[in-house]
Amino acid sequence: MALARTGRAARAVAGWCAALALAVLPAGPALAAGPALAAGPASVGTAVSIRSADSADSTGIGTVAALAAPAGPSVQLAEKEAGKGGTVTVTGRGWRPKALLTLLICGQNMIGGTNSCANGDGRAVTTDAHGAFRTGIPVAEPPKPCPCVVHVATVTGEAAAADAAFTVAGHPVAPLPEESTGGRLTVLAPPRLEGGSGLLTWFGAPAQRQLTFTVGNLGPEPARDPVFQVGTAHGVFAPKWEDQQWRGTVPGGKKAEIKLPVELAAGAHGDYLVSLKYGGKVLAEQPWGVGRPWGVTLFWVLLCLVVPTAVFRAGMAVVDRLRPRRTAPGRPRTPASATGKRTGKSSGKGPGKRTGKGARRGTGQGARRGGPAAGSGTPDDTAALPWFTPDTAPSTTSTTTSTERPTSKGST
Repeated sequence: MALARTGRAARAVAGWCAALALAVLPAGPALAAGPALAAGPASVGTAVSIRSADSADSTGIGTVAALAAPAGPSVQLAEKEAGKGGTVTVTGRGWRPKALLTLLICGQNMIGGTNSCANGDGRAVTTDAHGAFRTGIPVAEPPKPCPCVVHVATVTGEAAAADAAFTVAGHPVAPLPEESTGGRLTVLAPPRLEGGSGLLTWFGAPAQRQLTFTVGNLGPEPARDPVFQVGTAHGVFAPKWEDQQWRGTVPGGKKAEIKLPVELAAGAHGDYLVSLKYGGKVLAEQPWGVGRPWGVTLFWVLLCLVVPTAVFRAGMAVVDRLRPRRTAPGRPRTPASATGKRTGKSSGKGPGKRTGKGARRGTGQGARRGGPAAGSGTPDDTAALPWFTPDTAPSTTSTTTSTERPTSKGST
């Protein structure tokens, strides 16, 4: 009996000690698990509720991870209101490390996109290694009336944005535009750019793609032939919007896949951002990297090489045509004289007589051919004169001069 009472007393003391320890200890990960712990342990029932919470999550890892995980990019302002010409300090956390951000003051809660912002007075900042930043932005009046926001968005990489309410003192205020009574469309999946570049794009033709995305109609009424706005922006510049109407109907509570053409200017290259807007709201953004048209560079290189070469060749041809021609000294200019020497000048000196260069040339040709020399007095001389027939050929005695010796055979 005494032992039983002693055991019950020990258990009671242990329970009170546990409750007292929980009341004294600071709130840790396990204490932050449930609302019952925040009130502090007042009785054993509180300890029981603690055990039940611990039994649901014995380690508390899931709850702590959920509380410690960042909810996404955030922006805080040092001042909620300032007048034109002042400066407001902006602090951000939860962004990508080393990310380039733009800060703009926009009217109408930026419903109309960056067209509602004071783009000329915006600022750019790069986050640190922990994804945080702190900078100042000059207060300017946006083109649209308030309610205004300070809009922070990434420039490159994965799209991320955050807004913080801000009031520009002295700027007009107007109610937000009413939501259309038609279908309310929203993008259900990240958009994608389909298609490729051809050979002409390599030579500077406009790059073309198809923006494919899936939308869902959140309203009860169908959306018939909705008009979207597709914008393309290069670097930190504002997008250029173009209205495009999709032919079709999206029933209420249904979804549909939509494809819209996107085209850039001729010769465009670099990093572009394609934006989709409907009903004054930006629904999605998709980066697009366009390669450089190297064919244009190759064309200019070839042009710089070919044109000077062609000009040089044309100039040399003109110089060659205008330059006087030179002839060898002592060489006859007309073919008639050469013909007279070759025929032995039969018209004035007889058909068989050759003098000067003509005789020497005939002798040399005969020696080269291996036959008897011309004017040697042999009967074979008639073979060297094809314009005479055997009956009319002159005799060797009549054609031999006094200075020429007869052959060993004698004359016939």
